[in-house]
Amino acid sequence: MTRFRTVDLLVTVLIGAAFGVAFLGYGQLYTLIGPLTAVFKPAEGLLAGIWFLPAVLAALIVRKPGAALLAEMIAAVLEMLLGGQWGWGTAVSGLLQGGGVELAFALLRYRRFTLPVAMLGGACAGMLEWVWERFAYYPEMSWTFAVMLLAAFLLSGAVLGGALGWAASRALAATGAVDSLASGREHARTVEA
Repeated sequence: MTRFRTVDLLVTVLIGAAFGVAFLGYGQLYTLIGPLTAVFKPAEGLLAGIWFLPAVLAALIVRKPGAALLAEMIAAVLEMLLGGQWGWGTAVSGLLQGGGVELAFALLRYRRFTLPVAMLGGACAGMLEWVWERFAYYPEMSWTFAVMLLAAFLLSGAVLGGALGWAASRALAATGAVDSLASGREHARTVEA
């Protein structure tokens, strides 16, 4: 179960690389909505779950311990190297986000790859990312707003990271692109039944 095959590594790296490039554009969204969220900063947390997608997708598709962390770190470091606006902080975020998703799947010993587990993974990533952002990016924020930001991170992590990641993994499995992986084989069994 824990040994990575070449295909496992390739899929994990591809997920991370694709999101690393996509995140450059997504980061610009934060710049565009800056004037809107300036009034209520905790609203920024509602967009956070998208950042957790590489980890959730890798965990659901590859189903190996470490896949979520590796995919998220590749995405974060690539985004940073391509000139992402948060610099080295992006790598810290990648470590925490990937670690949060790993934590959720590890709690169930990497044996359940369901929607609730994916949503838990997104929420755990949101919790860890909130700790980093609270002190690195929002040290002046009141604790009332910080708790609201946490709620936004948890909600976004569960829905945009977890549920959207789960839906994307199911859609990808339906194409047959991941038939050589456990997620693809599981999908084929459910279609046959």
